[in-house]
Amino acid sequence: MPKQGPSYKRAFGVPKDDAQESFTDPDSRIMKHGNGAFEQSYNGHTAVDAEKHIIVAAELSQNAADSDRLPALLEAVQANLEALPQQTLADAGFRSEAVLEQLAEMPSDLIVALGREGRENARIDAQKYPRTAAMAARLQTAPVKDAYRRRKHIVEPPNGWIKSVLGFRQFSLRSFAKAKCEWKLVCMALNLRRMAYL
Repeated sequence: MPKQGPSYKRAFGVPKDDAQESFTDPDSRIMKHGNGAFEQSYNGHTAVDAEKHIIVAAELSQNAADSDRLPALLEAVQANLEALPQQTLADAGFRSEAVLEQLAEMPSDLIVALGREGRENARIDAQKYPRTAAMAARLQTAPVKDAYRRRKHIVEPPNGWIKSVLGFRQFSLRSFAKAKCEWKLVCMALNLRRMAYL
């Protein structure tokens, strides 16, 4: 049955033209939040150690999409620890065919969830998305399923602690460079709190 009702004035997820810039922090970007609202924001990413739940890399971007951020996050891990992780677990937001291709020769065991779109792409055209198709096949195996199942309890708690325990829900500083420093400082504060109880 065809969709009924009036068409939308703008594409889904696109804010109004007059809501595009912040005068207090022009480096920030309008991003859609979990509550559906659009706000001036930065996008924070963390890499978390599976055993101690210590944040080993913290990066910030000006883009709401995560799909190109995994290589930068892994570079930060290598710079901080002088080694890559034995295994990397990433959610579907970090998936793109280009990133999977770029990280194909990485010595870390890479497991990236595909989400609905990734599974559909792999089914529709494995010739066009060979890395996605290969990841889809891996995600059907029991060892990879078991490994990926651990991701949520590794990386999500620090995000919750940052928001709920430290109360960090917005940046105090303006400009991308200063916000990056503030993000790393907040992650370091959480690490120090965690280390006090290890």
